Amino acid sequence: MIGVVGFQLNLEESRTIQQTVVSMNPEINRKLRMGLIGGGGAAFIGKVHAISATLDNRARLCAGVLSSDPQKSKESAPTFGIRDDRAYANIAELLAGESKLDEKERIDFVSIATPNHTHAEIAQAALKAGFHVICDKPMTNTVQDARELVKTVEETGRIFALTHNYTGYPMVRQAREIIEAGQIGDILAIRSSYMQGWLTTFDSTIASARGAWKSEPSKAGSGSLGDIGTHAYNLLRFVSGLNVNKISATTESFHPTRNLDDYGLIQLRMENGALGLITYSQMSHGRLNDLTLEIDGTKGSLQWSQEEPNRLIVRRQGASTEIMNRHPAGEYMHELARLSTRIPGGHPEGFYEAFANVYRAAFDDIAKNIADGFNPGINTLYPNVYDGLEGVRFIERVQSSSDAANAWLDF
Repeated sequence: MIGVVGFQLNLEESRTIQQTVVSMNPEINRKLRMGLIGGGGAAFIGKVHAISATLDNRARLCAGVLSSDPQKSKESAPTFGIRDDRAYANIAELLAGESKLDEKERIDFVSIATPNHTHAEIAQAALKAGFHVICDKPMTNTVQDARELVKTVEETGRIFALTHNYTGYPMVRQAREIIEAGQIGDILAIRSSYMQGWLTTFDSTIASARGAWKSEPSKAGSGSLGDIGTHAYNLLRFVSGLNVNKISATTESFHPTRNLDDYGLIQLRMENGALGLITYSQMSHGRLNDLTLEIDGTKGSLQWSQEEPNRLIVRRQGASTEIMNRHPAGEYMHELARLSTRIPGGHPEGFYEAFANVYRAAFDDIAKNIADGFNPGINTLYPNVYDGLEGVRFIERVQSSSDAANAWLDF
């Protein structure tokens, strides 16, 4: 077990970190300036970063390297509203060019939306150049790279956030605070499941418009485990607040031509003795983005589904099932969940808004850091560099356990 990381906030700390929607960052009285790495062409997640980061009008996208292909990077710039002179050919050019600009013009942070194997190098360079970093998951491909990144974040004092966006859903945060308040008692067991089916029709011999790198072991590092299994693990820890002591796993590759894991069963023993179970798959026919979480406690149980994200189900033996709908005016809503919602109940909030909540929390700390050098350490609402290390460690432990015929390993 790595130890206490990220997420370990009490209720009072949570309430002070997440701010209501504002058009400026109060500590510095301006919008933050963003540089985007990746996202050009047919890429999906880069556009999500660009939309989510600017959703609350607290940041603006100013510069970017939108593709490893310099020509494609330039061609993609107008789509993101980036001026030609700030559409750079590569990372080194962006960092050098932005560093030369007046501090009133240069970017404050970079968002990394590139293939997994590039995260460590880009993040290291950006941090050392003095920029804050918001990075897609998994943080790195190796534990060693993750540890070095932790060291760099600590040495530079810059803010580092990891976009495990499911932590941003209001009803996920409601579940977290219900548990923190003791409303379902002590946790007995946790089940997190992430099921997709897109690999059932995927042909790795045909060129793909986006995401082709996910089929290359040297670039992806892992298959479905790193792509979606890490989300299931991160969500489990975020809501429960528990660390893992031991792990046992079996992973499989059922796809006929793709040489990476696409299915996994993972058993966990939590620090309080609770049982944990993670199932992930991208080979389950008809499943779209079916991420679910169930938690059994001594006084009740919780159930949440990403495909119906605006409701949380609470069950207690002998009582009627309670369905909590996301509603900022609902008396049952905890304050953090209220602060994480933007529109009235009955108006669905979803993927972009949850992503934006992670950005919003990170922006709070970036603005404070710019204003007075604030350093949040391990106590953040958004997933941080320590959570990133734990996520990479999770991948390594799962792979090691599976290679050893699902042996139980210390975490």
